[in-house]
Amino acid sequence: MYGLWKPRVLGAWRLPATGPAILAVNHSHNVDGPMVMGVAPRPTHFLIKKEAFVGPLGSFLTGIGQLKVDRTSADRAAISEALGVLDNGGVLGIFPEGTRGEGDFASLRAGLAYFAVRSGAPIVPVAVLGSSDRPGRLIKALPPLRSRVDVVFGDPFEAGDGSGRRTRKALDEATERIQKQLTRHLENARRLTGR
Repeated sequence: MYGLWKPRVLGAWRLPATGPAILAVNHSHNVDGPMVMGVAPRPTHFLIKKEAFVGPLGSFLTGIGQLKVDRTSADRAAISEALGVLDNGGVLGIFPEGTRGEGDFASLRAGLAYFAVRSGAPIVPVAVLGSSDRPGRLIKALPPLRSRVDVVFGDPFEAGDGSGRRTRKALDEATERIQKQLTRHLENARRLTGR
């Protein structure tokens, strides 16, 4: 990442040095996941749509520990693998909106709340800013080479209410709490970076 762009990483120290953690990353460009993987202070295992696992890229993603997920159904294998990452004290990366979009955390899917409440792992919000500002001249699908991309890590927080409940209502309430925290972090990151 540092060879192709000029990442400015702020607050990486907020990611706990040990133990399970979940990175909740906004997603407005294809480069957001690789950017976070490249600059995070700990190895990160992202849940990535199964459609990306084709040819050499699929072997590469599997080789670096990324997790294939079928977004059309409740993918039990992916859920089990993701919980395994957290059970082993690893870092799980999730795009809570489920797909690339505006990157504003406006519509969260329930997966993030489920993993956070089920595992008890803290959520670390991550805002990637500048990746979708303008297309590159040589490769339109990527940000311009050597352009600045900001990656801002926020304060870790717990998604659950402390009761340990894992009911549908508890997950819905956790999703609301998460959305507020992620939206607040994104606003702070924009203010901090001037984007």
